[in-house]
Amino acid sequence: MPYARSGRSGLRLPRISLGLWNNFGHDHPLETQRAIVRRAFDRGVTHFDLANNYGPPAGSAEENFGRILKSDFSRHRDELIISSKAGYDMWPGPYGEWGSRKYLLASLDQSLGRLGLDYVDIFYSHRPDPETPIEETMGALATAVQSGRALYAGISNYNPEQTRAAYRALAAHGIPLVIHQPRYNMFDRTPEEGLLTVLEELGMGGIVFSPLAQGLLTSRYAAGIPSDSRVAEGRWLTEKNLDEAYRERIAAISNVADARGQSVSQLALTWVLRHPQVTSALIGASSVAQLDDNLAALEAPALTAEELAEIEPYAVHGTGAR
Repeated sequence: MPYARSGRSGLRLPRISLGLWNNFGHDHPLETQRAIVRRAFDRGVTHFDLANNYGPPAGSAEENFGRILKSDFSRHRDELIISSKAGYDMWPGPYGEWGSRKYLLASLDQSLGRLGLDYVDIFYSHRPDPETPIEETMGALATAVQSGRALYAGISNYNPEQTRAAYRALAAHGIPLVIHQPRYNMFDRTPEEGLLTVLEELGMGGIVFSPLAQGLLTSRYAAGIPSDSRVAEGRWLTEKNLDEAYRERIAAISNVADARGQSVSQLALTWVLRHPQVTSALIGASSVAQLDDNLAALEAPALTAEELAEIEPYAVHGTGAR
């Protein structure tokens, strides 16, 4: 497994990390989850990314991962990078979401309890809060680091201007903002609109989520809608996401992947990892076989200028969005 440094920090991450957004709640067998996590670690994936509300239900991904840590990884804690986040809706009432000091630090303590840990390696503000001063939100991250409950501070879903403001606010406490976690894939190219430039300027790393556009950048829907797919589930995607424009674009991207001897998902990972600001790409996995297929993206050669030009007309922002 190749590793990359997160910006100018000392933190090194595997080029592909495992995200537990889906497939690690109480709706999936614990033994399947355990097999995926064990295989990932054996393949050199040392970074596991969570958030307080991952499940379903909210909190269950952290609970399940905590069980796996206790049963299989207690001797390997110092070989692991474990992250969590707070920002989205987690519990009822006015203190259960967004970016207040009250919410962030209470959520972090709850996450540590579910995980069975004294600290997480990275703690993120999961989204900017339009009503809470950025100084308060970043002050809470500073407290998390200063108290030893987190080793590094990160942000997710912040735009370029918000990223600069967060960096300055955290720097006032003498703590670097080490990493940003944005959504980025061929069908959501928002980070190219200034964020990648800001990350380079500030010396921050980037770890991108949804590099496969929640399965749209795979061959999963080439012959219909599998019963166990996200479209069939209907929680994040529906048949409306699979319109004619999507089918035309994914077919063209598939042709490039075939010519390179890659699957579509492998090509999609190679494509996001081409940027030096992208330290790592977060993948999900519902099986060991799916994990192994995605990790094989790291064995492919870099994309040529000709291949990037061939992909460009079909890597269209907004494809499959509703």
